[in-house]
Amino acid sequence: MKLYNTTHGIFAQREEGSWHQLDVASWDELVASGNLAASVRAASGPAMSQGPAPATWLAPIGTQEVWAAGVTYFRSRSARMEESKDSGGGSFYDRVYSAERPELFFKATPQRVVGPGTAVRIRGDARWSVPEPELTLLLNPRGEITGYTVGNDMSSRDIEGENPLYLPQAKVYNGSCALGPCLLVAEAEIPRTTAISLKITRDHAAVFEGQTTLEMLKRNPRELAGYLFRETSFATGAYLMTGTGIVPEDSFTLAHGDRIAISIEGIGTLENFVE
Repeated sequence: MKLYNTTHGIFAQREEGSWHQLDVASWDELVASGNLAASVRAASGPAMSQGPAPATWLAPIGTQEVWAAGVTYFRSRSARMEESKDSGGGSFYDRVYSAERPELFFKATPQRVVGPGTAVRIRGDARWSVPEPELTLLLNPRGEITGYTVGNDMSSRDIEGENPLYLPQAKVYNGSCALGPCLLVAEAEIPRTTAISLKITRDHAAVFEGQTTLEMLKRNPRELAGYLFRETSFATGAYLMTGTGIVPEDSFTLAHGDRIAISIEGIGTLENFVE
């Protein structure tokens, strides 16, 4: 079952294809419940053959903060070591990759999150910007995984590479995070064989394509959620990006007008353009 947050309300799409508008006051009321799947069923209206048009879809978020995990794939470890070699910070990423404690950092407040079909941004003071396609977890106030969505953790690699302490500036700015197109309700754990792909087009031509699977994710998603909730509470739950295993080559940087499509098997495709 998938949930869509739209300009006309919240809709559920069942596995058999039927659509149902939900009788809930807000996204927060729904996702902060103890059992999301049961709450969706209880709030579902009559079945409809068609759902809301994609142009009405919003990011699946209410007041939730977005956090992120880093260096959870070997490819990400290698890329971040390379970008930081001149600053002397490269060994940090090698050490955190093998450490018990993961890297977790704050990514976005809801107002900095964009939804499908809208613009993500590259910083005006950055020279080297990339998207980071990531399976993103929705965690309820108890820290339990209740849903999955597609996330784009936009990153300024030159800023972070200059000094690891610049990571907040490289990661946190207006339009630096995209979520969507929907939320897959976690009635079962997402398979480790789940495929993730990234395609970037410029002037209607592909300039980068990459693929990976969750089998390449070193850390268990439940482990990452457990660390986030160790000493931090979230009244309406939180989103947690789980890291990226797809990193464009060092010669690539995003440009104004690029189109980014991130697909995760079983969830859908999040598409955005670059400003």
